[in-house]
Amino acid sequence: MQVLDATAVSDWAGACVRSLSVLRPAIDGINVYPVADSDTGSNLLYTMTGAYEALAGAEATDAATALAVLARGAVRNARGNSGVILSQVVRGIAEWAEGGANLDGAGLAAALGHADEVATGAVSRPVAGTMLTVLHAVSASVRGETRTLAKVAHAAALSAAAALEETPRQLPALAKAGVVDAGGRGLVAVLDALAAVITGEAAQPTHELEAVRTPEPQPYAWEVMYLLDGVDEDRLPAFRKELSGFGDSVTVAGDGSGSHAVHVHCADIGAAIEAGLQLGRPRHIRVEPLITPTPIEPGGGLDRSVVAVVRGGALAELLRAEGLAVLAVPEDETPSVEDMIGLFNEVAGQRLIVLPGGPELTVAANVAAGHPMVGDREVVVIPCASPVQVLAALAVHDADRRVNDDVVAMAEAAAATRRGELRIVREESLTWVGRAQSGDVLGLVDDEVVLIEPAPASEANLVAAAMGVLARMLALGGELVTVLGGADAPPGVAVALAAQLRQEHPEVELTSYASGQSDAVLLMGVE
Repeated sequence: MQVLDATAVSDWAGACVRSLSVLRPAIDGINVYPVADSDTGSNLLYTMTGAYEALAGAEATDAATALAVLARGAVRNARGNSGVILSQVVRGIAEWAEGGANLDGAGLAAALGHADEVATGAVSRPVAGTMLTVLHAVSASVRGETRTLAKVAHAAALSAAAALEETPRQLPALAKAGVVDAGGRGLVAVLDALAAVITGEAAQPTHELEAVRTPEPQPYAWEVMYLLDGVDEDRLPAFRKELSGFGDSVTVAGDGSGSHAVHVHCADIGAAIEAGLQLGRPRHIRVEPLITPTPIEPGGGLDRSVVAVVRGGALAELLRAEGLAVLAVPEDETPSVEDMIGLFNEVAGQRLIVLPGGPELTVAANVAAGHPMVGDREVVVIPCASPVQVLAALAVHDADRRVNDDVVAMAEAAAATRRGELRIVREESLTWVGRAQSGDVLGLVDDEVVLIEPAPASEANLVAAAMGVLARMLALGGELVTVLGGADAPPGVAVALAAQLRQEHPEVELTSYASGQSDAVLLMGVE
């Protein structure tokens, strides 16, 4: 088969239903929330069965028409987060086929790339190690392919299987539970079925899934799903943001003809439905209980997890290198409840210590810590006014201490770290130490302006301003100075500052890192 036709599309849909029917009990056995819905296998099967039945009842003479019918049926019958994502995979392939190009090898590769974009765009906060990660790996592996349809389909199935094996290494919750991602396993089955139809060779499932069940679990939150018609597309971003305030696993996925499948995990069913009523006409409303997952047994004596919320990509990478789960927040943005809960769910354990790198981030962490979607996990937020306090708290973290003692030690270290920073004046302003002109360098200690270094913000002037700020901070004592260079810091300022500090304060130890932050040229901490 050199080109995908309507018959092959129908055969593929039927093969998906048969394969998912066999795998459903094993996939349903995985319950690692929010990595999977509690009934992922059933949701995938229901979604694809509805799509197949829609296609069986239509007259499709070409692949594009058949795929369009299949996509509408999948969106209409989508269940669960995994079902919605699968519906968007089908929709993405269908949208690409609408252009009229043949679905040969190159066409299938391009269609899978478009499916990756559509499915990822429907999810409010994609998480590594999930169904979307497997799809992204498939898209990347066949990008630019020009081989035959059979070879591309086979390559897609193989790359999906390889990506599925990596999911436990990408998401701690999967690794702790000893399973691969359930939704990703379903996607492998779908691509195996496609390859089998195209090549004529039966695909054999090669991944075993171990069931993890809890006896008679009690729901603590709800999976709310409905179709939404009559939607103003321009209001969808705000709608997604509103849903993210109720919980997580937010998906708003269109079917290409004006209808959208809405999915959210939340504690307030009414609020999720009312949000849809404000935007359009909800129908086919379904509500399913979410159950508290089996507690993940800590390994190696671990009885707590520490996560951080910071601004600046370089700082986030620095913390990740230390083994922390980190939420990197763009400048001038506030993390949503879904962002925060997603971070919490990246780590295992009942006790969670959160280190937010600023006042606004501390507020966001506190809001999420008290959200019903957190369940019965114990979340402690250590308030930090600056990233240097985050580093100070981490420096004293000791997993061998009792949890309460560890929290107290980290909180005391953060609070005892004095903060200084250098900022560039953007417009003329009046400060406690005089009038500052545009381009001047402001030196602050604990948010209070203490000096003004006249423009320009050269390396020499920045070092002079930094030494002035540090002199005030070290006047009260201190043994360790931490400096974080912002995105606008000149490359040599850290080296020059270290040399000057050694000369004037040889008793002080200095550590410096790049942070990538844009609001301050330098952040300084004294311990």
